[in-house]
Amino acid sequence: MTEGAYILVKRVALTFAGAGSTVFSVNRRSFLRSVGGCACATLLPSTLFLGARHAVAIEIAEKLDLAGKIRLADMALGVAKSQGASYADFRLCRYQTEYLEVKERRLEESSTGLSVGFAVRVLLDGTWGYASSPLATDEEVKQATLRAVQVAKASQSLQLRKFVLEDVPVYRDRWDMPMKADPFIIPTDEKIGKLMTINEAALKAGADYATAAFAFVREEKFFASSRGSQIMQTRVRVMPETEVTVVDKATGHFSSRTGLAAPRGSGYDYILGYDFVGEAAKAAEQAREKLKAKPVDPDAYDLVLDPTNLWLTIHESVGHPTELDRALGWEANFAGTTFVTPDKLGKLKYGSKLMNIVADRSQEGGLSTVGYDDDGVRSAGGEFPIIQDGIFVNYQMAIGQAQLIGQKASNGCAFADSWSAFPIQRMPNVSLVPNPKKCSLDDLFADVKRGIYIVGNGSWSIDQQRHNFQFGGQLFYEIKNGKLGGMLRDVAYQGSTVEFWNSMDGIGDQNTYFLGGASNCGKGQPEQTAPVSHGAVPARFRKVNVINTARKELA
Repeated sequence: MTEGAYILVKRVALTFAGAGSTVFSVNRRSFLRSVGGCACATLLPSTLFLGARHAVAIEIAEKLDLAGKIRLADMALGVAKSQGASYADFRLCRYQTEYLEVKERRLEESSTGLSVGFAVRVLLDGTWGYASSPLATDEEVKQATLRAVQVAKASQSLQLRKFVLEDVPVYRDRWDMPMKADPFIIPTDEKIGKLMTINEAALKAGADYATAAFAFVREEKFFASSRGSQIMQTRVRVMPETEVTVVDKATGHFSSRTGLAAPRGSGYDYILGYDFVGEAAKAAEQAREKLKAKPVDPDAYDLVLDPTNLWLTIHESVGHPTELDRALGWEANFAGTTFVTPDKLGKLKYGSKLMNIVADRSQEGGLSTVGYDDDGVRSAGGEFPIIQDGIFVNYQMAIGQAQLIGQKASNGCAFADSWSAFPIQRMPNVSLVPNPKKCSLDDLFADVKRGIYIVGNGSWSIDQQRHNFQFGGQLFYEIKNGKLGGMLRDVAYQGSTVEFWNSMDGIGDQNTYFLGGASNCGKGQPEQTAPVSHGAVPARFRKVNVINTARKELA
């Protein structure tokens, strides 16, 4: 291993303003410790992604057609094989981004970005090695592959258990996310005009401040493996954000309401089809109503959680706890590991019999929806249950993890957030299955004598084992004797995961389904962010602890 292989470790962060880079130095000891601790998922790009090199990298990548990409992949895979690798794969990625933000009646930000690069991953004697670079040239591909082999060799003495990869079918395919309107060809002025109209509606409805923003990402990935797969795929993400704030000038108190529109795997047609203008006006009215709302009395209440709130509770209390790398102790950077240890597989009564949680990468509009994961595992037909009739039955897994818990194969849950990132286990779309019997929101209210209906997601907190949590929301309403009452404020609910989900005794049907989600789920070190959607229906939970979050002087 050469000195240069460990002096600089670079993490390239894809931001909406473009590609930025952070460089930090480490000594040999800390380098080897980090390599051993994360099974060689250390990033070793050979060049700094700055200035002129950025422009050169883009110019080279933009000239590559599919045949050129295949040629580079064959070169990398051939070098890896000649160095003794039992497996190798090659990813060439392109990310195009745009961010637009309007505050009140002025344009606050308009930025675009383009990031390109490739990565080589090798498995040598059961140990991963990895290297990446923005420069997709013949020589750089060869050198990056040799660096990946060096990393694998340097890490073998620290590898506690060798990776054994299951057989993955070979695919030669192209997958493009269906969409009607490409956001990157919609004129910028038109998109800014839409944001201005949204803000104007909120201001006219009584908001003192209004913010509206659109973010767009086009992700293009070419993947090739030593087993023979060659996959080209493209998907687009649309991420709208709105917030209105009203101020009581007499008291100085203020109240805000953020938008309920979720980010989606979609084209600009999602923006065109959603009533942002109507919601902005309604949000201003609701924010003003929140200022006059009655503070909640802390107590145990029956809760009806709207799917615009429940999706985040699913994410934190079901999605993350059932990631296998957390259960194995590999991931502890974002709120720790998990209480859902392998001995509970097939045994833990996670929730009531109404609780059925499924995972997929095929749901229309899902942020995790894609043809193949970053291990080359096909998504179509790969849907699987995580919780079945209340029982925990499956982990989310990336390639090479299944055999560690006696399973035969991965279930397609690998993702890397940039060309420079090592693919790690990330959530697919994780969703609550609707009630097969007819059940409306009013039906859920009907059997509640004293409760609270919560709409929209707010603050959240969860402990290091994903067991105890506290969640807020955007809007809170009393439920009295089966009927929806007036608005409340300062509400947060607390629970422990298993107790909470076992208290669920009612869920809505397919007509109440909503696809929520987040585009910035954080995990790993160096940190990676992943987009993930969560489908949900309104659900009723009995005797949940509710607290008042306001300071005493504001009560």
